[in-house]
Amino acid sequence: MAGEADGAGAGGAVVDLNADLGEGFGRWHLTDDEALLDVVTSANVACGFHAGDPVTMRRVCERAAAGGVRIGAQVSYRDLAGFGRRSMDVPPQELAAEVAYQIGALAVFAAAAGAPVAYVKPHGALYNRAVHDEEQAAAVVEGVLLAGRLPVLGLPGSRLLAAAERAGLPAVPEAFADRAYTARGTLVARREPGAVVGEPAAVVERAVRIASGAGVTSLDGQHVPVAARSLCVHGDTPGAARLAVRVRAALEAAGVRVAAFA
Repeated sequence: MAGEADGAGAGGAVVDLNADLGEGFGRWHLTDDEALLDVVTSANVACGFHAGDPVTMRRVCERAAAGGVRIGAQVSYRDLAGFGRRSMDVPPQELAAEVAYQIGALAVFAAAAGAPVAYVKPHGALYNRAVHDEEQAAAVVEGVLLAGRLPVLGLPGSRLLAAAERAGLPAVPEAFADRAYTARGTLVARREPGAVVGEPAAVVERAVRIASGAGVTSLDGQHVPVAARSLCVHGDTPGAARLAVRVRAALEAAGVRVAAFA
């Protein structure tokens, strides 16, 4: 089920389904990697800075490659204690080097499994910071360029995707079925009430609306147009694997073809 779905889809709608995987460390495991890899088409693999360790990275890459799931490097601020969700003022040159380092680490295990690292997606605070911070966004892209000319996954309209486009990298817009949006099209901060959409039926409905081009409704009730090539279902959401199954089934029932973008 993890590979590309057959058929053109109603109206030609095609969407990738991604999830954050490998978010464990040592004996601690947060994500149900095995179950999610049976559903998603792209795996954002933690590269050791917010979560993940060499054994976990290797295992997820092997399982993803065997199932035809694209492997993406989920890069982060160096913040294991805060799970990468604390914004940090990292000098651009240092951040670029750390992004490249994380991609390179994952590339070893991906190559050993017979697959490349197909794209890069920032995690947590780095993802949100690169939406509006030109300097940090440019540093992330510089790090991607150091590691290879890879597609960059990010929020539509973000400084990150703009920087990727200027550098000649494929800029892939993504949306979140399980996160609340502001009227400006950014994600509501996790510290705010209602930031995470917890009702499974609502997540499924939002996923279909986004993939079909209908956009989302912001937390304050406004319509927000969202053009996305990839949909994220967070791997650390309770019942994430079951939810991902429902999301994919609903997308395909609506005539949306589920296929990797990379």
